Amino acid sequence: MFDWGQFWGWFYLAFFLSAIPVAFMIILEKRSPFKTAAWILFLVLVPIAGVIFYLVFGQEYRKRKMFSTRGLKGLKNVRRIRSEQLQKVETETMVSQELKENSHIIRLLLNNSSGLLTTGNQLKLLKNGEQTYEAIFDAIEKARHHIHLEFYILEDDNTGKKLTDLLIKKATEGVEVRIIVDDVGSWSLSSRFFENLRKNGIEIYSFMEVRYPRLTSKVNYRNHRKIVIIDGKTGFIGGLNIADKYLNGLPRIGSWYDTHLQIKGDAASSLQIIFSVDWYFITHQNLYGYRYFPPISHADGVPVQISASGPDYDWEAIYQGFFAAITSARKKVYLTTPYLMPPPAMLTALKTIALSQVDVRIIIPEKSDSAFSKWCSFAYVEELLEAGVKIYFFQNGFIHSKYMLVDDNFATVGTSNFDYRSFETNFEANAFIYQKEFNKKLEEHFFDDLKHCREISLTEWQKRSMFNKVREALAHIISPMF
Repeated sequence: MFDWGQFWGWFYLAFFLSAIPVAFMIILEKRSPFKTAAWILFLVLVPIAGVIFYLVFGQEYRKRKMFSTRGLKGLKNVRRIRSEQLQKVETETMVSQELKENSHIIRLLLNNSSGLLTTGNQLKLLKNGEQTYEAIFDAIEKARHHIHLEFYILEDDNTGKKLTDLLIKKATEGVEVRIIVDDVGSWSLSSRFFENLRKNGIEIYSFMEVRYPRLTSKVNYRNHRKIVIIDGKTGFIGGLNIADKYLNGLPRIGSWYDTHLQIKGDAASSLQIIFSVDWYFITHQNLYGYRYFPPISHADGVPVQISASGPDYDWEAIYQGFFAAITSARKKVYLTTPYLMPPPAMLTALKTIALSQVDVRIIIPEKSDSAFSKWCSFAYVEELLEAGVKIYFFQNGFIHSKYMLVDDNFATVGTSNFDYRSFETNFEANAFIYQKEFNKKLEEHFFDDLKHCREISLTEWQKRSMFNKVREALAHIISPMF
């Protein structure tokens, strides 16, 4: 006869021998108390499995740099330019009023991520998958020296085949083609897919491969960047990956709405820096020289600062950039994000400026590609509404755009969601833009998106079912872990 008493005795012994050391590890990492409490509660509520989950998803690598950039030859010049730009900001020699008003953010991004400020740029806002793919494919067709692509998701479907056929064509013309895909995001790609591209002269690698039995905490740190660089002069950054769903939408949810940015000019070199660092991490190959990094022109144009963040950086650079912009808002903050899970400081910042009568509006999807993320996002709605933040639920499908504008001359478009994972865990990249004309275009885009939304009132939200309230509350507890 099975001895249940003995079973539970061994179970609890195993639990205490595993959970207590892990709990001490979490405490010693000195994360935010909110995040620490969430993990310890999870260990208690889900014995044994919680320990495994932490070892795979929970370990903090930011304080233990994931890799060194010491061997990168191209960064010496970046550090020199960064020092020169910091001196200009500190002596207030910035020319335009837009740059002077954002000097605190410019200085911050120079310090926390060496995000160089460039002025010789032309920008084009790409408002859906069709516009984005058309612009990217056109730029690839015109490439003469190199094509660099870095995506979280690349699928071997119709859109993926169209892209790879074009890349193979360019490779046969003598153009260098390099691709980085995230290993988890692009897990569906077969070895045959990689072999075919390599056979045709294209260099392609997965970022931080995760394979059984080597399933470790590497699975948690994903490359969420979506960037393209053509000949060091044209770049793309934003929310779109490469797959049919970005054109055709999702079953039972509808159309896919997204936003991307095309950059022609000096800021493409900043995207190239991000790609070259990731390429060096994977291959230990240096990409440097004027063909990859054309000299900065300092020409008149749109001021753009590219910032990257991730476990390879000492600071949560994009998070800090968002925080600095939001807390300095005087008139308005308009934000669109597919996932709304702000860390406590960011949540406080939004509520504080809303209570100060800054016009704060946030668009999130009502229907999501992730049920868990949806309930996590909904968990923050009530307290934001109570502070006077206006929340809009997108109705016409799924909105995956990631952009924000503050007042009249600050905007950001990029790969970072407004959540814990993007701010603290993933490898991300964002363009920070300081120009009134661009802000006007982005604001028009925001109000176009707003046409497909319904505003949520506090009274309506408080009447939702108890089942939904409980579901949101449970999601809220563990949202810091994701």
